[in-house]
Amino acid sequence: MDISISDKRLRKVANDPAARQREYGVNMAKKIALRLAGLYAADSLADFWPPNSGPERCHELKGDCKGTFSVDLNQPYRLLFRATKEPNVADEQEQWKSITSIDITGIEDTHG
Repeated sequence: MDISISDKRLRKVANDPAARQREYGVNMAKKIALRLAGLYAADSLADFWPPNSGPERCHELKGDCKGTFSVDLNQPYRLLFRATKEPNVADEQEQWKSITSIDITGIEDTHG
């Protein structure tokens, strides 16, 4: 999957292990690297379609955050991203299959 990160600080954290560890600590830095590696290795978001989601628990957020996807990091933090091109497919599984390029938008607690 193609991944972009628009935010300069977030891009540095994502691409620099030392910066990631300074910002989030050892355990969270490892989890971020693991989730990014999984996303890079995926052909499309369908690789995370439930029940294939596994420990990542990839899901689309609801309400005001519709269109943003979330994968678990260390509780309560999530890695958030959006499709770089809105899929034009009605079937949800086909929608996930059509998402092959994403933009990482944040690392945050979506429940707070």
